[in-house]
Amino acid sequence: MKLLEADKLGSCPIDSVKLSDAKEWALRMKEKGISYKTISNDKRSLKAAFYTAIQDDCIRKNPFDFQLNTVIEDDTEPKVPLTAEQEESLLSFMQNDSVYQKYRDEVIILLGTGLRISELCGLTETDLDFENRVINVDHQLLRSAETGYYIEKPKTQSGIRQIPMSEKVYEALGRVLENRRGAKATTIDGYSNFLFLNRDGCPKTNVNYATMFRGLTKKYNKSHEETLPKVMTPHTLRHTFCTNLANAGMNPKALQYIMGHSNITMTLNYYAHATFASARAEMERLIAA
Repeated sequence: MKLLEADKLGSCPIDSVKLSDAKEWALRMKEKGISYKTISNDKRSLKAAFYTAIQDDCIRKNPFDFQLNTVIEDDTEPKVPLTAEQEESLLSFMQNDSVYQKYRDEVIILLGTGLRISELCGLTETDLDFENRVINVDHQLLRSAETGYYIEKPKTQSGIRQIPMSEKVYEALGRVLENRRGAKATTIDGYSNFLFLNRDGCPKTNVNYATMFRGLTKKYNKSHEETLPKVMTPHTLRHTFCTNLANAGMNPKALQYIMGHSNITMTLNYYAHATFASARAEMERLIAA
């Protein structure tokens, strides 16, 4: 809204906006240094608003119904998964680093479950079934500057799922519970006993991890010839997890369930990272069968 208010488009009557005006808006945003992703998100919101205007018979055509990459260049950094060597090297680095050692178990859990960072933050003791080695996922923990902490349920049924614990994840979660101290008595929308806490004993949120990952990446890259990807966030670990299972030949529908994707197309995109070696191994396996 602030970007729109600062631009001349924001003061235009809705029935006066033409396709050329919408495209010129995108170009102005690019000239201001706004990222392609932000412009794309804003365009999506504007398209939805103008679609409502069409339904209300205010206008006949949607001026934001165009492909953004035909107007401005998509310079978004591609998401790159970690290689097996990078995973091992990163965990080894964290094991021996006095600052980042305490975050190692969280990285192990993210790499071994594919959880969204808000799902990780929302985990409570009751979400863990150690007997059956299963993590129950049915909510996310978020925080707003205006309203503070809040719980959000999955928008679709696919977000509700059970994730099996690998041996490494099982052990990491055990250590997290064992080392969890100084927790404040916090209840958020009926949920309490959150697993991952900041230094004040309050539940961590995405902002905490974004800051940690920036520092971790910077320190790691200073001492390693093979650096981590330019775009290194908690989502990189989810991306890595999904890519690894896709390359291992996991059934796409099973992987869709584990990832909590609402659309199979999202899952199938990860199979594009398949290597020649994985493709040949899969062909040989099927031919032999």
